[in-house]
Amino acid sequence: MSSLFPGRKSSVLVLAGITLAALTRARAGKFGQSSTKVLWISAVTMGLLLRQLFAGTNKKFITNPAKLGDSEEYDIIIVGGGTAGCVLAARLSEDPSVKVLLLESGVSGKSLIFTRIPVAYSQLFNGKHIFNLYTEPQANAQGKKKYWPRGKMLGGCSAVNAQMAQYGAPGDFDQWGDIAKDEAWAWKNFSRYFTKFEKYEDNPNYPDVDIKAKGKDGPMRVGYFSTISEGSKDFIKACTQVGIPFNADFNTALADILFQIMTYMDETRTRVSSESAYLTDDVLARPNLKVVLHAQVTKILTEKVGDEVKATGVEFAKSKDGPRFTARSKRDVIIAAGAVHSPHILLLSGIGPAKQLEQFKIPVVQNLEGVGSNLIDHPVVDLYFKNKFDDSPKHIKPNGPIEAFKLVASAVQYFIMRKGPLASNFGEAAAFLRADDPLLFPAADFPEKIQDSTSAADSPDLEIFTTPVAYKDHGAYMFPMHTFSIHVCLLRPMSRGTLRLKSADPWDDPAMDPNYLRAPEDIAKLRRGMKLILNISKQEALASRLDLNDPSPLLDNSMHKKTDEELEDIIRERVETLYHPASSCRMAPLEEGGVVDSKLRVYGVKGLRVCDASIFPEIVSGHTAGAVLASAEHLAEIIKAEIQTA
Repeated sequence: MSSLFPGRKSSVLVLAGITLAALTRARAGKFGQSSTKVLWISAVTMGLLLRQLFAGTNKKFITNPAKLGDSEEYDIIIVGGGTAGCVLAARLSEDPSVKVLLLESGVSGKSLIFTRIPVAYSQLFNGKHIFNLYTEPQANAQGKKKYWPRGKMLGGCSAVNAQMAQYGAPGDFDQWGDIAKDEAWAWKNFSRYFTKFEKYEDNPNYPDVDIKAKGKDGPMRVGYFSTISEGSKDFIKACTQVGIPFNADFNTALADILFQIMTYMDETRTRVSSESAYLTDDVLARPNLKVVLHAQVTKILTEKVGDEVKATGVEFAKSKDGPRFTARSKRDVIIAAGAVHSPHILLLSGIGPAKQLEQFKIPVVQNLEGVGSNLIDHPVVDLYFKNKFDDSPKHIKPNGPIEAFKLVASAVQYFIMRKGPLASNFGEAAAFLRADDPLLFPAADFPEKIQDSTSAADSPDLEIFTTPVAYKDHGAYMFPMHTFSIHVCLLRPMSRGTLRLKSADPWDDPAMDPNYLRAPEDIAKLRRGMKLILNISKQEALASRLDLNDPSPLLDNSMHKKTDEELEDIIRERVETLYHPASSCRMAPLEEGGVVDSKLRVYGVKGLRVCDASIFPEIVSGHTAGAVLASAEHLAEIIKAEIQTA
C-alpha cells in the first residue's frame, strides 16, 4: 500500500511534531520539575530533525504573488483553495484549453504535519495557519464570543476537521431542489456527485455496507479506517439498549440510526483532504493551472457596460501593508472562500445590502440584500464523564513526562502498525435521530410539543456523538482525570444570524453573529438530546465503563438531578460551534433573499459565482464537507457544459 508520506519521512515528521509539542509545553513549564530535562531532550532532538522536517513546499506552487505577473489573463479564477476550491481547480483544468488560476491565502495543508495525522488537527487551532475568528457576543449564550476556527491553507477546513464522512439526509437535498427550483439539486440527481468524489475502500469488518451505493473511482478515499476506543464501542451497544438500531453504513438514509464513523482517511490512517485528493502532482503539473499561495483576495474587480455588471478579475495581496496585485479573468471568477469569507469578499467588492455598503463608503456595485444574511451553524453541547478504567488517550495532549513518553509510544504504534490513538478521527461513533421520536422521547416524559425543522419525515435533527476524552475550549483545556465525552449537536437549528462588515479594511474580520439559541425550539431539542445522553450513560453496556459516582464538580454525574431550567442554563453556558457555518450566500430565488441561482451565479453580476457551504439553501442534517465537495463537482460539470456549448 502506498502512503501520502514515504515511511522514513513519515517517521521524521511525526517525531518532529511530537518533539515540538513537548518543547513548547516544557518551555511553558507544563512538566513541573521535569520541564528542564524535557526541554533539553526536546531541543537536541529538534536540532537533529529540523533539516529533514522542513522539506519545503511543492515547487509547483507559486509562493510569491509578485512572481505571477499581471499581463496574463485566465479563463477562470478561483478565490480560495479550500474544500471546494481544490475540487474546482482540478476538474476545470482537465480541459487543457481552459486556463485556471487558484488563489489561496495560506500555505499547502499537506506541508503541515498536524493536518496529516488524524487526531492532531486541533493542535493547529489558535495558530498562524488558522483564521482564528470570534463571533459577536451571543445574546442568548451568556454574552460570550465563540471561537470559529477556519482553515487557512489548501484544503481549507477539510484539512482541519474531524474527517467525518457523513453527507446529510436525502430529504435535505430534495429541499434544496425545491428551494432552488431546480431538480438538479434533488437527491435523485445530486447524489451522483457524492459517488463521483468517493473512492470507498471496502472493509471486511463491515460486510453490511452496500458497496454498490459507494463510489469506487473518485479522488476522496473514504472508509472505516479510524481507530475506535472501547468507550465508543460501549456507547454503540448502549444506544441499541435504548432502542437506536445499529447500521454499518454511515450514510444510510433513515433517521434514528447508529454508526461507527466513516471517515475521510485512507488505508494508511492518513487524513484525506481536498488538497491531497485533488491537487495531486499530476494535476499540479498541468501547464494550464497555476496555484498561488499567500494570496489573500481583497476584492472582486468589476466593470459596468450599459446596464450590465461583469466580474473581470480580482485584487489580492500577501499582507496588509504589501503591494496589491491583480489578475484578470475572461470567463468566470468563482469565490470559494467559505461561509465567512465569501460573503465578506462580496461585501468588500460592493456587492451586498446597499445601506451597509454606504455606511462604510464602499461604492455599491450591486444591491444584493441576501449577502451575509441567513447565517446558520450547528451548535453543540458537551457532557463529561469519568472513565473508570483510566485508559483514555488523554496523553495525546501530554501533561507530564509519563504522558509525553506515552505519546512517543503511540507515535511508534501509529507509524509501524498504523493504529492506536493517533489514528482516531476523535469523533468516533454517532447516532442520528429525531427529537420527536416517541420511542426515545415518550409523550409521558416529554409532553412539550416541538416544532419540526427537519427536511423530511425520515430526516434527523439531532446527532449524538462520542469522543474518547473530554475537553473544553476546542481542546485548549484537557481534564486532569481520564474522561469520556458524549456530545449533542442540533442539526436543524431554527436560529438564524448575519455576517456584516466591521470596516472597509479587507484585513479586519467581519462581524459574525450566528444568533445561537435565539429560537426557543433550539433549546428544547438540545435539552432532549442531553437527557437522552444521560439515559444512554446509564445503560449497562456503558455504565460499566463510566464512574457515575465520581464527585468531581468537573463531571456531569449529577446532571440527571437538574431541572429543565437548570439544563437550559447549562446549554447557554456550554454551547459551541461544530465548525459548520453555512447559508450566508444562499442559493434561492432573488425575491426570497437568494444570492446565487441554481447554477451558482451571483444575481446581477455576470461572470461571478460562489461555491462553498455559504450557498446551502438550508444547512444539511449531517456534516457539511461532503455536500461542499458534491456542490463543487456539480458546478464543475455545469461550467464544462457551458464551455462546450459556447
